[in-house]
Amino acid sequence: MKIKHILTIVILALTSRTLYAQNARFVTQGVIEYEKKVNMLALITERIKKSKDDTWGQKILEDYKKNKPQFKILKSSLTFLNGKTLFTPVAEEVMENSWFDFEQAKQNNVLYTNTLNGTSTVQKKIFEETYLVKDSTRKINWKLTDEIRNIAGYDCRRANAVIMDSIYVVAFYTDEIPVSGGPESFTGLPGMILGLALPKEHITWFATSVSDQPVTEAQLKEPTKGKPTDNKKLSIILKDALKDWGDYALDILRAVSI
Repeated sequence: MKIKHILTIVILALTSRTLYAQNARFVTQGVIEYEKKVNMLALITERIKKSKDDTWGQKILEDYKKNKPQFKILKSSLTFLNGKTLFTPVAEEVMENSWFDFEQAKQNNVLYTNTLNGTSTVQKKIFEETYLVKDSTRKINWKLTDEIRNIAGYDCRRANAVIMDSIYVVAFYTDEIPVSGGPESFTGLPGMILGLALPKEHITWFATSVSDQPVTEAQLKEPTKGKPTDNKKLSIILKDALKDWGDYALDILRAVSI
């Protein structure tokens, strides 16, 4: 009787999984709205620790705590169709006046990705210059986990990775959107990334909504403005321009390369 009971449970489980797979609707086109959250207080605290003038730094920190929110919120959208995506930042309504100007707290990239052939075109604004970076997509060695989190109505599985030798990345993706895309330059998972965190950089991106709607090729226009280059050449240009910036140069290079 016990064996029959176990077999019955197994059969029911397999049947329910099959029915779910048959009835599941996979989204292949639409628009995702993301919210980028930057912990400004953490970034300012780290910057002050690097400063030699602790008195000045503490005054600035206390003033920020009293008058500014801990997090800066930025919005963006990702349009996708047939394995192609276009990540577009939403312009800030009000420019925030601050003693600190962090590249991490900006969204200057318009990014077109073809996830099928692993290529991307990025219109990247760095200071007063705009570059058009055409290259292959970043190769990320993702490690899948069993953790599940619901984001914007989709059950998402967690994956971990390290990029640029030292930046730890946590991503949550859903295979109900079978497009290997995500915010900014993050791709390579078996589904769309709806949640992303860079803990040591104090940055997160999370989808606030997913619109399952028809999309046309005209809505996925590849960027065309900027000085043509690739990632390797851009890195050389920036390192040369920032060679006298000391430790701050490393922070800027890391921020604009994410």
